[in-house]
Amino acid sequence: MSTNAELATIFAEMAGILELTGANRFRVNAHDRVARVLEALPDDVAELADDPARLTAIDGIGEGSAKKIIEYVETGRIGEHDELRREVPAGLLDVLKVPGLGPKTVRALWEKGGVVDIATLRAKLESGELESIPRMGKKTLENIRDNLAYADQAGRRLRLGAALPIAENIVEHLQRLEGVTRLEYAGSLRRGRETIGDIDILACTDDPAALTDAFTGMGHVDRVIASGETKSSVRLADGVQVDLRIVDPDAFGAALLYFTGSKEHNVVLRERSIKRGMRLNEYGLFPDEGADGRDDDRPPQKRGISPVASRREEEIYRALDLPYIPPELREDRGEFDHDLPELVEVDDIRAELHAHTTASDGTMSIDELAEEARARGLHTIAVTDHSRSSVQANGLSDDRLREHIDAVRDANTRIEGITLLAGSEVDILADGRLDYGDDLLAELDVVVASPHSSLRQDRKKATARLLRAIRHPLVHILGHPTGRMINSRPGLDPDISRLVDAAVEHETALEINANPARLDLRDTHVRAAVDAGALLAINTDAHSPAHFDFLRYGVLTARRGWLPADRCLNTWSSRTLHAWLKRSR
Repeated sequence: MSTNAELATIFAEMAGILELTGANRFRVNAHDRVARVLEALPDDVAELADDPARLTAIDGIGEGSAKKIIEYVETGRIGEHDELRREVPAGLLDVLKVPGLGPKTVRALWEKGGVVDIATLRAKLESGELESIPRMGKKTLENIRDNLAYADQAGRRLRLGAALPIAENIVEHLQRLEGVTRLEYAGSLRRGRETIGDIDILACTDDPAALTDAFTGMGHVDRVIASGETKSSVRLADGVQVDLRIVDPDAFGAALLYFTGSKEHNVVLRERSIKRGMRLNEYGLFPDEGADGRDDDRPPQKRGISPVASRREEEIYRALDLPYIPPELREDRGEFDHDLPELVEVDDIRAELHAHTTASDGTMSIDELAEEARARGLHTIAVTDHSRSSVQANGLSDDRLREHIDAVRDANTRIEGITLLAGSEVDILADGRLDYGDDLLAELDVVVASPHSSLRQDRKKATARLLRAIRHPLVHILGHPTGRMINSRPGLDPDISRLVDAAVEHETALEINANPARLDLRDTHVRAAVDAGALLAINTDAHSPAHFDFLRYGVLTARRGWLPADRCLNTWSSRTLHAWLKRSR
């Protein structure tokens, strides 16, 4: 775990304990904000800690927080954090991590129900003891049981947005070693799955011992599980396991193909090889030849047989009469039976249609948002701050929104090189109504309608709710349609087929929210939308400059869903996009 992530966890934990113990809201919010700032900070905070002024220059970090950060960098601890942890049972912090359990509920469970950890929570749920706590009815307790089950199911799998930076940092670190000629991560991470069980890294090197020593000796290694000539495994401080395999350069393509997976994809490849009189394994694609070999169970590479292809993945696919199949499609979901599309790429994205400013809960002003988008080569940025019902996100009242529209349009006249659109992320209320009236919605250039509350609705109600928004003539994009948070909140479970059909009929785009905590729509939903002919938008939902970097996670999810560039609004030219947005105005 990086210093930023470690400190973000500590500040979030302090905020949680402060709220559990009834501290004033200002202290709670201050710690929580520092946690969020650190989580999104692109720079290594440890490199800034030698100068307090550099820390306090970061919006959201005051002098007190800067001192705590410096204390942690210098000592590995924060005294206040240690003191706070002594005020509550250690296991209560795990209870606080259960999806749907806020600090007030956890405090009631602790003080009135005797819950001190997950084990006592389970036991007291089973015994019925918690039913006597005020406002802890059967429905609430059932929700707690459901959330516990969901957390168990999620297990220790890392979100894509946490795993990918870890893998990239390890690759970058090990590539500096003399003698290393090739290094890549593989597995489900390379396929862009939303959660990752462990990290696989393949390497070619002239000095296996030096590479192994460097790998097992990394500073954030908590435990060396195995250390060998060709394979080593470590467990990092944050619990994730990383496996390093050292392979022969002549077999690197075959090894990369094999360890990228998926298992199902590889099974089809092996069966296809057999039908063509060949054998495929992690060392290469081999001809299954020789009379002696037919009675020899040893793998072909052990029998002195030269491979047909092994150095590059492309060569192996070609030898099997297949086009190169991108890693994101290797799930045995039709990639062998259909023509493969030209998948969307990060460089195709030219517009951001969902972003926030300081008017609601963002950290950038309108001008700063525009400058960041322009610096990243975008031709259009939509300013879509929260609507009035999102009180926790400082949502805009009708009057504030009208003033905000004027401010965005004024900035658009002043700032050259990019078009600013006045929009809003409008809450879809529980019954499907939108948070603003039609007269105000009609003044906006972009309406992103999103669910933020009542995310436990049954499927019928959730489907009806979202259909109403999709069918609204002033809605352009259905934002993060399920409202899920990966590994913590399942969100709505609507009938995706009905939503997709309605989106096609009404030309409403469906969003792939690129925030790695969301990735909503998920890949399978994207595939359903692509197959039906719907339009999609890949948006970062940026609240800070670093959030623009989330784009790659959204693109990975889009590619897993077979999305071609021309079906993504964000890839369109300025003229085409603006004409489409104006169609309902």
